[in-house]
Amino acid sequence: MEKKNSSFETPNSYHGFEQGPIRPPSEAYSLLIRVTRNCPWNRCTFCPVYKDSRFSLRPTDHVKKDIDAVARYVKTLQSIAETYNGISHYNLRDIVANLDSTEINTFNTAYHWFTYGMESVFLQDSNSLIIKPDDLIQILTHTRKHFPWVKRITSYARSSTIAKIADKDLTAIGNAGLNRIHIGLESGSDEVLKIVKKGVTKEIHIEAGLKVKKAGIELSEYIMPGLGGRKLSKIHALESADALNKINPEFIRLRPLAIQDMIPLYEDFAEGRFKKCTDHMIVEEMLLFIEKLNGITSVLKSDHILNLFANLEGTFPNDQEKMLKILHDFLKLNPKQQRLYQLGRRLGIFSQIGDLEKPYLLTQVEKYYQDFGITRRNIDKVTDEMMKRFI
Repeated sequence: MEKKNSSFETPNSYHGFEQGPIRPPSEAYSLLIRVTRNCPWNRCTFCPVYKDSRFSLRPTDHVKKDIDAVARYVKTLQSIAETYNGISHYNLRDIVANLDSTEINTFNTAYHWFTYGMESVFLQDSNSLIIKPDDLIQILTHTRKHFPWVKRITSYARSSTIAKIADKDLTAIGNAGLNRIHIGLESGSDEVLKIVKKGVTKEIHIEAGLKVKKAGIELSEYIMPGLGGRKLSKIHALESADALNKINPEFIRLRPLAIQDMIPLYEDFAEGRFKKCTDHMIVEEMLLFIEKLNGITSVLKSDHILNLFANLEGTFPNDQEKMLKILHDFLKLNPKQQRLYQLGRRLGIFSQIGDLEKPYLLTQVEKYYQDFGITRRNIDKVTDEMMKRFI
């Protein structure tokens, strides 16, 4: 179980603006505001993040100071843009010349956000909703006060945390401005969840998902194709689809398993206890998974470079057949075409199967195919190594 908030309290000294290491791909242009540090669970065997870091809460006043600091620079940038009809290199040089070294990161954050339209805010790190509801409401209110134009404020959360929050508190958090919660469901199979030490059950996943929706907050659930390995691939697909059918989240996001050397799962993989699925097996697993998603109106997204098909996206039920066709089309390719596509995708040259028909792209991939000596025996080993770059 996650520890109580009091055991995570941090000293009162403020050390300046902070940002954590990760955010969802969909939050690439969001302002990142760090509410907590690291992960309160930190035991998932597939996760490479936070493993050597202790979880702690940031005092609410510190988070507010971060928001205040970004707001000051945003106002400066807005003023310059209005005065000069834009911001030039010389304007930026003048600002930076007058900054203390401790302010550079804050200014860079504000400028990045300003450049991309200042439409969204993401609360870091892995489980911001573990803080007291009143504290989170203060942070949300402060954010909305300084940036009333933002369209979306989002956060990661664990299902086990959400399940413990009173309905009235979760509703109040939504009313204060939290628009979307990202939850790593990963799998709907209790057997898979136990093996990878997710610290939650299918039942709790469903309970938490329904609570988020009841509170009027958008829900984004992450699924990890391949997490069950070869042995549990089918049950992983079936149980994950069943859980999502019961929840009907606004978004289902695919995030295939990649095994880095430093994660706990690597030892089981290296010693043969965990047999990783090949890309071909992953496609068959996703085919079964998508076939079994019924009675939902979710949007499925493949918004991560690890996904084999960048265009495997759509809204249920209308786009279900279109998405299934993408998977069927891959399985219909001859073995060499499949290997070429796998390699091209992991090299970042291909994004969808139709790219095989583009000679200027195919020629590049065929050269690498020869240089790497790709065969049916080594294709997955080669592409697995490539995938590690993107975690």
